[in-house]
Amino acid sequence: MIEIDGESVRYLLEKWPQLSPVLYEADFLQTNLAKLFKGKFSVIGNFPYNISSQIFFKILDYKEQVPEVVCMIQKEVAERIAAPPGSKTYGILSVLLQTWYDIEYLFTVGEGAFVPPPKVKSAVIRLTRNSRTKLDCDERVFKMVVKTAFNQRRKKISNSLKPLIEDPVKQESGSLRKPQADERVFADARPEQLSVEQFIILTKALQRQ
Repeated sequence: MIEIDGESVRYLLEKWPQLSPVLYEADFLQTNLAKLFKGKFSVIGNFPYNISSQIFFKILDYKEQVPEVVCMIQKEVAERIAAPPGSKTYGILSVLLQTWYDIEYLFTVGEGAFVPPPKVKSAVIRLTRNSRTKLDCDERVFKMVVKTAFNQRRKKISNSLKPLIEDPVKQESGSLRKPQADERVFADARPEQLSVEQFIILTKALQRQ
């Protein structure tokens, strides 16, 4: 168990001293999880709503060790993560998490479940590691393409990716080429229209020399 708040840690240890061997006072985002946990481990908890996206990005860094995540987060974020292609809430986290995990929106938690009640609804979701072991493209470039495309989600992908294609310095991993005629079906779409598999195909096509 990882808890950053010292007062909470002291309270837990006073109430349940048996937690001492497994309770760590630390910042989850700054913790080297591979050193802390040997082998596979699940991530279960109430994620602080203001850093939930950062927590998910960190989980992706340890995806080979994390077969399951069960967490409570803000309802809107849960809906975004579970959103299918074509949805207005489908975005960066949707694509990157759905690449490696099956997402289940389990249930909504109303404001009345908390004291004092918050101004937002919450939700519990489950992420289960899927069978994908690797991508058919460079994973760093894949992330870059997804993030760049959604940063200008109202534009066609071909337009939003122009900075990556025209400026090799920004690419960080090789050079990307312009989409060819048979790839325009993806490049002329808007990012929320593409599935995970289509983003992989597009990234692989852009990397061809």
